[in-house]
Amino acid sequence: MASDPISAPTSAPELAVSQLVSSPLTRAAIFLVVTINPGDDNRATVLTFCADLSGLVRAVGFRDVEGAVSCIVGIGSGAWDRLFGSPRPAELHPFPEFRSGPRHAVSTPGDLIFHIRAKRMDLCFELATQVMERLARAVTTVDEVQAFRYFDQRDLLGFVDGTENPTGSAAANAVFIRDEDPAFAGGSYVIVQKYLHNLDEWNKISTEAQEKIIGRTKVADIELDDSVKPTSAHNALTVIEENGREIKILRDNMPFGSPGHGEFGTYFIGYSRSPRTIEQMLENMFIGRPPGNYDRLLDFSTAVTGNLFFVPTTTFLDEVSPDQSATASLSGETSGSPAPSKDGSLGIGSLKGEDSYE
Repeated sequence: MASDPISAPTSAPELAVSQLVSSPLTRAAIFLVVTINPGDDNRATVLTFCADLSGLVRAVGFRDVEGAVSCIVGIGSGAWDRLFGSPRPAELHPFPEFRSGPRHAVSTPGDLIFHIRAKRMDLCFELATQVMERLARAVTTVDEVQAFRYFDQRDLLGFVDGTENPTGSAAANAVFIRDEDPAFAGGSYVIVQKYLHNLDEWNKISTEAQEKIIGRTKVADIELDDSVKPTSAHNALTVIEENGREIKILRDNMPFGSPGHGEFGTYFIGYSRSPRTIEQMLENMFIGRPPGNYDRLLDFSTAVTGNLFFVPTTTFLDEVSPDQSATASLSGETSGSPAPSKDGSLGIGSLKGEDSYE
């Protein structure tokens, strides 16, 4: 007989500790996406692992305290129902696909993501190995990417990536939930996509053409003036504003590749207080703003994965127990996000200028 899902706390602790979402970028990362195998034993293994993750990270990190090793774990919509039931994060839902002509933002399987970061790849590798040894047969790996910083934080297309990332308190305001979902305050949402680039075709076009596609100069990383920047430029379509103010996200994108196999790519990973911000960016890119005015970068880059996860607080994970009594039922639960407002706004104007969770 299947076990009931564990009841999530009805309110977040006042001093809940967030996962290290807004920490400084590192030079190495591993992105590991898995699905949870069927069976109560596998569910129990994952729940036990959630409570033990902090200790596992400390153990690996203690071997090199200067290495800044960390692991952020996110939980998908279906996995949340299976593991925790109700209540659920207000905007957690399956990743929506976007399609227009040959452009397709795909949705692919994924119950858990482990975003492992460190200053050195050997630390990332060791922690990923320990994670998978603990989870053993409870999960199936669906995607694993070992990624790296490339020169002065450039992608493999040759442009600096992440220039407009918020920092400090602005980063915390961009990524951490507050009063809009008090039961999950201090948590965050993360969307990931793995993009493969056709560098042969990209390198055939002029630097000037590349700069107009990206919206910045290639060498100096200066934003193009609006008088010369096309409205289809990547950095034009990914600016989301509400009530005259820009809604920021935090990107931790990383290049990856295998030259021997001709594979060159970017692992997009974006953290935000609301997934609607990134979803609107993707709609603008793949469908266009207005429709048809799409991101020309997609003529050279193909999304081969797509997932949305909720990132609970460290406090929440530390308190998980497979033995705690369940008081919630999944009956009547829905995984959809709130309906959009009638004026077409994202409804996230309240996400700006509030205190941070750090």
